[in-house]
Amino acid sequence: MPVEMTLARFEELVAEALDEVPPQFAAAMDNVVVLVEEYNEEEPGILGLYHGIALTERNSDYGGVLPDRISIYRQPLLAMCSSEAEVVEEVLVTVVHEIAHHFGIDDARLHELGWG
Repeated sequence: MPVEMTLARFEELVAEALDEVPPQFAAAMDNVVVLVEEYNEEEPGILGLYHGIALTERNSDYGGVLPDRISIYRQPLLAMCSSEAEVVEEVLVTVVHEIAHHFGIDDARLHELGWG
């Protein structure tokens, strides 16, 4: 059965997951914002999505752009979990996964590292 959780509590879990990011990575995150959304309209079942230009793909022409976005999708994450502890773990995995995309790490490499 899916977990029921307020938006405020879910946002707290995302903030706690961001606090788990090692300081050297958090400091290197550039021009990116993390948002909680209910679900992705185009792909309702996905857990998170990185929208932007990875740090590894930016060049001297990069500038004057809106911040990249990391969307964490509340409804699909809650639907896949049966306890708050599972939500905590899945939010952490999803946040790390999407931050990795900001650093230019693709899904294949994430799977190799055990974050797939």
